Amino acid sequence: MTGFIRELIRNKYAYLLVLPAVVYVFIFSYASYPYLLVAFQHFDYNKGLFNSDWAGLANFQFFFKSNDAMRVTWNTIKLNVLFLIFVTFFALMLAILFNEIRNKLYIRLAQTTLIFPSFLSWIIVSYMMYSLFATEYGIINQTLKGLGIEQMNWYSNPNPWPTILVSMKVWKDAGMASIIYLAAITGIDGSLYESADLDGATRWQKMTRITLPLIMPTVTILTLLNLGKIFYADFGMIYAIIGDNGVLYPTTDVIDTYVFRALRMVGDPSNAAAVGLFQSTVGLLLVFVANWITRRYFKEGALY
Repeated sequence: MTGFIRELIRNKYAYLLVLPAVVYVFIFSYASYPYLLVAFQHFDYNKGLFNSDWAGLANFQFFFKSNDAMRVTWNTIKLNVLFLIFVTFFALMLAILFNEIRNKLYIRLAQTTLIFPSFLSWIIVSYMMYSLFATEYGIINQTLKGLGIEQMNWYSNPNPWPTILVSMKVWKDAGMASIIYLAAITGIDGSLYESADLDGATRWQKMTRITLPLIMPTVTILTLLNLGKIFYADFGMIYAIIGDNGVLYPTTDVIDTYVFRALRMVGDPSNAAAVGLFQSTVGLLLVFVANWITRRYFKEGALY
């Protein structure tokens, strides 16, 4: 205990800097654990958390017995897997390209341009997308009309939307994610590249034999962390873009939007809490299983 206090005193400003983040995590993560009981109750605001009637597993039946359960679960997994694969791939490629470029002014300009979408809210992006995909005056349909190609009613056709959503996710998140991989690349020992130069290695060989293998542990760890959120779709993104457009639900409706609609229409927080607990439990199990497999076959990339 004395050593811990001495450490706090020695690095008091560093700990003060992280204090807001620690308080935030404590309040919204650990202090909220008792409210998991809501998933097993017929929660009544008047009775409170510890006096509400118990419901057992009845709240979980709300979701699992629903006709839409399989559809929204499949959409959630499919979209999140596509998000994870494509964002990781393009972020990795961008980081490698930034590392290969020698013009510092161009790198700064390119990074600023690619990171900028990360600071836009999905509401703004949804209006930008509407200007592109609007049926009558959208830029895409106007272009198709000018080329003599039949126009498409994008907001009435669910089939293209997984591709559109993945493209927008990559456009918005890949630039910011590339910074993490670029930081990992800059941490590679420069003497390795110098030795490769002496051996006559090309830039392609240095990239494939040095850069990629040495940053794979970082890629693997970030992938494992993202697997924990595989049952959590980007609610802000999908609801801002899709909203309550029921025509697009077959390919875009996910667990989060489904529960939000149910909570808004039924008004029962217990059902929403049950589905949230289900999502968290499955995500936790996926992280453990994926980490076990990773530790067995690629120990450097395991979380623990």
